[in-house]
Amino acid sequence: MLSKSELTQAEAFARIRLLRSPNIGPVSYRQLIARFGSAGAALDALPDLASRGRGPYRPASADSIEREVLAVRAAGARYLFHDQPDYPVLLGELDSAPPIVTCRGRLALASQPCVALVGARNASAAAVKLARDFASGLAEAGFTVVSGLARGIDGAAHEGAFPATIGVIASGIDITYPPQHAELQERIASKGLLIAEQPPGTEPRGRHFPSRNRIIAGLALGTLVVEAAPQSGSLITARLAGEAGREVMAIPGSPLDARALGCNQLIREGAVLVQTPEEVVELLQSFTGAPRSRFRVSDGAADFDYSELAKLDWGEARADLSRDVGCLLTNAPVTIDELVRQSGASPAQVNMALLEMELAGELVRESDGTVRLAS
Repeated sequence: MLSKSELTQAEAFARIRLLRSPNIGPVSYRQLIARFGSAGAALDALPDLASRGRGPYRPASADSIEREVLAVRAAGARYLFHDQPDYPVLLGELDSAPPIVTCRGRLALASQPCVALVGARNASAAAVKLARDFASGLAEAGFTVVSGLARGIDGAAHEGAFPATIGVIASGIDITYPPQHAELQERIASKGLLIAEQPPGTEPRGRHFPSRNRIIAGLALGTLVVEAAPQSGSLITARLAGEAGREVMAIPGSPLDARALGCNQLIREGAVLVQTPEEVVELLQSFTGAPRSRFRVSDGAADFDYSELAKLDWGEARADLSRDVGCLLTNAPVTIDELVRQSGASPAQVNMALLEMELAGELVRESDGTVRLAS
């Protein structure tokens, strides 16, 4: 395994190429690096590992990565890798932490205590003012306010905290979304911090927003929901924060207002009710890793040391183990711990079998760490 100081230009290029290759996500990326020691070695191994797929496996081309690197530079951005010293510590604690992000602005903001502030796009005027006031108060207390640059509550949070704010976007670093926030996004990139997980040139799509939400929750000690309807993306962010063992807070609203039902639901499920910025400050300043909110912490992901993959003898037993693990899977999500129990194989063997299935396009990893067959 390369140390932080040994990240050469060639290895950085190989890491970007590995992450952009088909069927590779944050978990499989980390497993491949752990198994083979470097991205270059992992790229060489990909065709064999994905051999159970329907056709030959082709990693991302070097030409496409060269174009991407040029686009990142043209946007005035830089790459940040998961094992570099200035990668945000709290974000790195997530099992699904993005291995590589692009960013513009002041990275030091992510090293300060952060609070995520999210809510409805079609927010009420009162909630927008409340979000702006809360963000301002939190910034004055020394917190960096993290949000998603959406209309409504997100935009008000950024404005209230500016310049002590981080915008996490669901597009590439060079794409503005929504268009009406072009000026705000540029101000954040210039004086705050702008973070993107998607490659440059990527327009935001529905599947990108939950991924963005996990970064918002992962950067922060706690997530505050100001106003949200049931089934909204803000509630996804709150639940991701709960699963990560972070504080979850919500501002209550009238039961007659549909836009407040999501916050009331969160409070009923265990989120901490807050009514002033001072209450948020008090809650997070005393946060020791044991949240007062009572959200259930996910047990979807097995407690597994990826370094065990490097010791694995994946030889004669490979085909039988992959078949046995594959037979245990259906379209219903299941924990990796359960697969280990039922297969009788070691955690390293099960994870390696799942990795091969994922590379072949046969496996889907859910946000809570469970896995299922691809449809």
